Amino acid sequence: MPNDGRPFPPTVLAATSYRIAGPSAAWRDRVKRILIVDDEPSIRKVLAAHLKKFGYDVETAEDGPAAVARLEAELFHLVVSDLRMPGMDGMALLAWVLERCPGLPVILITAHGTVDTAVEAIKRGAFDYVTKPFDKDELQAVIAKALSVEEATSARATGAPDAGGDLVGQTPSMRDLVRLIARVGPSPTTVLLTGESGTGKQRVARALHDASDRRTASCLTVHCSAIPEALFEAELFGIERGPVTGGATSKPGRFELAHGGTLFLDEVDALPLTVQARLLRALQERQVDRVGGARSVSVDVRVIAATDIDLKLACEQGRFRQDLYYLLHVIPIALPPLRERKDDLPLLVEHFLRTFNRRLGKAVQRVDPDALAALLAHPWPGNVRELENLMERLVLLADGDTIRQADLPALRRAPPEAGAVGLDLKEYIRVHTARLERARIQEVLDAEAHNVTRAARALGISRKSLQTKMKDYGLRDLD
Repeated sequence: MPNDGRPFPPTVLAATSYRIAGPSAAWRDRVKRILIVDDEPSIRKVLAAHLKKFGYDVETAEDGPAAVARLEAELFHLVVSDLRMPGMDGMALLAWVLERCPGLPVILITAHGTVDTAVEAIKRGAFDYVTKPFDKDELQAVIAKALSVEEATSARATGAPDAGGDLVGQTPSMRDLVRLIARVGPSPTTVLLTGESGTGKQRVARALHDASDRRTASCLTVHCSAIPEALFEAELFGIERGPVTGGATSKPGRFELAHGGTLFLDEVDALPLTVQARLLRALQERQVDRVGGARSVSVDVRVIAATDIDLKLACEQGRFRQDLYYLLHVIPIALPPLRERKDDLPLLVEHFLRTFNRRLGKAVQRVDPDALAALLAHPWPGNVRELENLMERLVLLADGDTIRQADLPALRRAPPEAGAVGLDLKEYIRVHTARLERARIQEVLDAEAHNVTRAARALGISRKSLQTKMKDYGLRDLD
């Protein structure tokens, strides 16, 4: 619900995604948003009225700085700008868009006397230009073509129509995240993603890859906590056949397989100290040595690492190399937990409705206000992943086209606070046992640097049982 207590109208439940890695299908399918920039009020008014007749969502800005402010705060599919404006002109605005909003097409409006400048703008990256006095039909044709190319380019950039579509939101923290990805993505710099389990670190890593010139190469993910300790070096750096290793064939490691692309090291804190030393060398020298190999192999790989623990504290405790920490910490990006961006929850709900309707062949259209209020009241300890899993279950089990509060038993019957009046003895024991179990698992995971194998051994349960409990309690990323 909005802050004033009114239920959200259906139009509010609209998924919005980042542009840099390609908008989700939900975003692309919605009304195209166009920003008109011109210092003449009459031109802005005429253009806006004309384009709105074609169903576009049109916003206007009176000059370059005003346009920049709108582009930093909102998402658009196209910019139509006058070339000659006082202060920041169309060329300067074009340069800003090319740097900060890659993939966003710009159409320039120019007088006959400045056609040469407009042609130069196209060479620099503008989509096209129209001359004053412009023909409205011609302008509409150019705009339609630009939007068509923008949509096709966005889809190709991800390699799939919905890749990265779960980075949804318009809260300030998410807008800051989108802008940071746009700035950092094109560079080869190492990035360290931090945040609680379930906040979407793997999706941000993919967005960074898709925003770079490596997007056509591989983006490989290594779940460090899922690799047996004895196989770490062979998995990352490869293995040579021969009597030393006992292998019948040589096998390249993930670094070699990701050559020219991106390597995402999820839960990098789970790496043993011996492997951390080899990773440090690989990052510094851009070379890897296969296990049992006699020569180094050069690799060109961008590394993105992720963790949900305090790596600095792990360094102080001797569980993580300090020199490796500083090497990974070049560009730190912290992902906000869902409880700190509750205003994005309706957008996420709508996005997941579309996703799972398509995947499961269902036709659930809406979440009623009471159910949405219950979702907003939930603390979401498992963050976006917890919401995603719940939405998949709700869509799969839905009988009609609406999800109601009665369909949310887990949220409706959330465990009350300790000492709550009215609990019978069995319920009291169940509630507190679950809390104690979660706290104990978290404690052991932290002590074992989130190495699932060692934590399971310390807890006296199987690895599979621990993974199941971690998933239930929202304690780790299980993709």
